[in-house]
Order: sequence, then structure tokens, then C-alpha cells
Amino acid sequence: MKQFSFEKVDLCGGFLYGKQKLNRDVTIHAVYDRFYETGRVGAFNFDYKEGDEIKPHIFWDSDVAKWIESAAYIIRKDCSPALEAKIDALVEKIEKNQGADGYFNIYYTVCAPSERWSNRDKHELYCAGHLMEAAVAYAEATGKTALLDCMEKYADYIARVFVEEKSAAFATPGHEEIELALVRMYRHTGKKKFLDLALYFINTRGTEADVERNPYNQSHAPVREQTEAVGHAVRAMYLYTGMAYLAAETGDETLKAACKTLWDDVTRRKMYVTGGIGSTSVGEAFSSAYDLPNDTAYTETCAAIGLVFFAQAMLALENDARYADVIERALYNGILSGLSLDGASFFYENPLEINFLEHIPETKYGKRKFPITQRVKCFRCSCCPPNVTRLLATLGGYVFGMEGDTLYLNQYADSTLSDGGVTCTVKTEYPLCGTVNVTASGAKRIALRIPSWCTAFTLSKPYTVENGYAVVENDGTPVTLALDMTPHAVYPTAKLLRDAHQIAVVRGPIVYCAEAVDNGADLHAVRVPADFKAEERFNEDFGLPVLTLDAVRTLPLDDGALYANSAPDTAPTRLTLIPYHAFANRGDSDMRVWLYAL
Repeated sequence: MKQFSFEKVDLCGGFLYGKQKLNRDVTIHAVYDRFYETGRVGAFNFDYKEGDEIKPHIFWDSDVAKWIESAAYIIRKDCSPALEAKIDALVEKIEKNQGADGYFNIYYTVCAPSERWSNRDKHELYCAGHLMEAAVAYAEATGKTALLDCMEKYADYIARVFVEEKSAAFATPGHEEIELALVRMYRHTGKKKFLDLALYFINTRGTEADVERNPYNQSHAPVREQTEAVGHAVRAMYLYTGMAYLAAETGDETLKAACKTLWDDVTRRKMYVTGGIGSTSVGEAFSSAYDLPNDTAYTETCAAIGLVFFAQAMLALENDARYADVIERALYNGILSGLSLDGASFFYENPLEINFLEHIPETKYGKRKFPITQRVKCFRCSCCPPNVTRLLATLGGYVFGMEGDTLYLNQYADSTLSDGGVTCTVKTEYPLCGTVNVTASGAKRIALRIPSWCTAFTLSKPYTVENGYAVVENDGTPVTLALDMTPHAVYPTAKLLRDAHQIAVVRGPIVYCAEAVDNGADLHAVRVPADFKAEERFNEDFGLPVLTLDAVRTLPLDDGALYANSAPDTAPTRLTLIPYHAFANRGDSDMRVWLYAL
């Protein structure tokens, strides 16, 4: 499926438009300001001296590179001299401080010049990849090629070191990213050398030529033989995205088959109902199948974003709505939860439960590691904030697709598309409501995704269902899709032991949660009828409805005892639920996604 560039799509109103506007007006500036205050921007001066208060870190290049990429996307849609000036200042420093051989890395130039290419896990190739993505984005946005020229020089040097000389202490990246970046360089420039280098890294990974064969960085086996998502979740998503890109460029069916196998493992065994992945803080990694704890869920924001990248790459390989379904699930839940409602603070981890009774002070016996419960403005490892900004800036690129003479609507947003002879106007308040009006030209058929959460829908024209899409003949007149948005229960498989006898409440693509700030303490004591009837009340702060429904609360034993020989008393209660992604915006509070069922 051809995917239309976000440049060809305008979000015109509604929920996602609001998030994109917040990103443009607030978040992109907040991230830059924090990066300036923490020394990340200043590090590009290459003036660090031993003993200085602020020492550059191994991944600071990548943090700023993602910011440049994000700002470039915003500039491409909305002229911003202020953002452009900040990028130009950074590019000037990159040009000035790039080595004569093409090498560019702040830490290894000013802090450890004798250790270049000596440690696979120190992110040199990862940082290079993000700089390459930034270079492509800025060239496409402005036509300026200075940064792209620097990164072409860098890529040529990397090819010499890794392919020709094999002089580095390792053969493939410890943290994948450069693979997909090189494909983007190839797609922009048409220069096959970038594609060849990406293929080298992919084909060498996990082979005898690879020095370290470790499941943590997905180098335990050749990529075409990998069948299970293992190790660091973000690294895995970037690797799989690169694999899918290369499968699309080369027609390699074995690479495509491996991607599909890995996709199934991620989404059928290791993905939370929110679209979060990477359940354990130990290595920021995948655990075993069905091991999805809620209160200690790591579910890094970057991992959910990486899953969206992987899904979009898979959607380009085959027209199957399940990929777009996962994009929607992750976007509205596991990604937006990483951003505060005011657009200036972030979560790195996104748990599905907070229970302060268990957040006990550390003792000599240790304590369980729980995620933080309030968003912060910057992290020591602040990869997630600029990842959020670059995704939100390109939301339009996820809406439409084209295959032959069929126009696909993969995501629903009030929007317009104009690309050559293909135009489309979508009028909707989705996900506030489920009515979507579509008018298109330049396509003989329109394929409208029927989300996996949807149990009933109507369409104003005759249709057939193909791979999760309702397909109608296009005669130029409007077509109306009405998705039933009635809140309903989602049930876990019996293999999810921690969610046994519980349900999650969803309305459309939005997963809901209960917070103590609305419902009082002891959320574990609340039980919800599976056939609940929820009342909806629009909340302006959330931009979505708040749900209220009847439930039952188990009361404490009368004498304060721990146990009793008879069932405790219960009382009816009214439970309030808010969109999961909005939790922890009103102060510290217990929170639950999974609720015990009556």
C-alpha cells in the first residue's frame, strides 16, 4: 500500500488536530528548552573539557537529532523562522565539528577520542541513524542540504569502517536505528549505496560475522530466523521496521515472512490492551509470552512509538487492517499517555495500575520497582519526548493509503488529502463520535477500516469486507460510515493471569481507567458488571467523554479483621472512568485499567 506523505494531508479539526497543534505550539518548544538547559544543545559546540560541570552523554546527539527531525516536520507544514534558525545554528556546528574523515559523535570526539568504535552498546551508530533521519527531514522541509551532505559523508565513512575495513570492534549496531535511517536516505537521494549499507547491517546481524550474539539486542540469530520478539523493546521495533522497509524495497519474501512472524508474537502475546510493549524494567525489554504485569509495566513511550513505525511499515507491505488497528490502539493510549495534557511533561514508563499502598519506602529487604507517578519535563535519558514530537508532527501520514485504484482510510481524523489526481475530504469528530463522512476523487473504490474494537457499524453504500476494510465503489458522492461507539467490556485471555476475572472498559479506540481522585481509595474493592451501561459526559480538558457506570464496592470487615468466615458486605457505588492516556494529570492518585467483574 502506498502511504501518502503527511505533507499531502491536513488535519483540519478534532482530537488529533488538537494534539498536533499542542505539539506545534507547546511541546516542540518545551523539549528544546529542556535540551538547552541540560546542556544537550550546547554540547554541539564540542568545547567540553575534563572537569567541566556538564559532560556530554553518549546519546545526546540522538536526542537533539530527533528534535531537529520533529521541527523539520513542523516547518514542512507550517513556516517557522524561529525553528528554522535553531536548526540552522545546530547544522552549522555539525558542519564545523565533523571530522575530516566524516565521523561525527560528540561524546567520542570530546570525551573518549581513543575509544571510537570500541563498544557496541555505546550508541555511535544509533546516534548516526537519528542524525540521518533528521538530515532527510530537513532537506525535504527546506531544500537545504548541508546536514544531508554531512550525513552522506558520515555514511560513507561508516561503510568504509564496517564493510570494507571491518576495523570496528563489532559488526552491527548494539541499538538498531541506522538500518531504517539508511533506507530513508536511499529513498530521498536514490543512491543505492545507502540501501546496500542497510542490507549489510541487516544481513550480518546474528551471523557468525557478528561479534556478540545476544538476545538483548536481537543479535542471537540471523534476522530471517528470528521467531520471537526478545530483548530491548525499542531496539526490536527499530530493527523490525528496518527489516520491513528492506522487504518493501527489495521484494525479499523471507524478510517479509520473518516480519510477519515477529509481528504476531508481539501483538498476540506481548502487547498490553493500551498498545504498550516491553513489560519489564530489567533491560527495558520484552518478557515471556503473556507476562504483562500492570503496576510494574515498563511500556516505554518510545516502544509504543516504535510499534507504530513497525505497523506502518507492515501496512506498506500488505493491505491488512490489523496493522492500522494497532497503530490506533497505541496512538490513542500507550503513546498519548506519555504526554501531559498541557504538552510540557512526559512519562517514560506507562503503567496500567498505580496502587500507592504498595509503594512502600525502601527497607533492608529492598522494594519493588514501580514507575514514576507524575510526568516530568526531562529525563536523564530523554529519548521519549522528541520521539513524541516527531510522531505528532507527522500524524497526517497515517490517515490515507492507496493501492491500485483503491483509496484506503487507515485512521479517522477530520482531514483533507491532495496528491496529484487523488483528493479526499473526511469530516468527522472521531473519536468523540463514530460518524465519518468521506468524499473522494481520483479513486474508483474507497476502503474504510472497520476497527477491531467495533462490534456494529452502518455504511451508506453497498460494501464488501476485504482484510478488515469495508470497500465501496466510488461515484464521487459522499459515503457515510457510522461506527457504534457504545462503551463496552474487553476481556483478557485466560493466559493473562494478572488480569483474571477482570475487564477493561473501552469506548471506540479509547481505553478507560479509574482514578482514586474520582472514586476514592481501594479501587481493588470495586467490581463492575460486564454488561454495564455507561453514561457519557464530555470533558473539555480531556476532549473526550468521561464515563460513569453502576458498580459494587466490597466493604472492609466490621471489626477490622484480615479474614472472616462469611462474605464481606457490599454497597452500590457509582464509578467514574477517564481516558487512560489522561491519567496522572490531576495529582498523585491510585489508578486501574483492569477492573474486577461481577
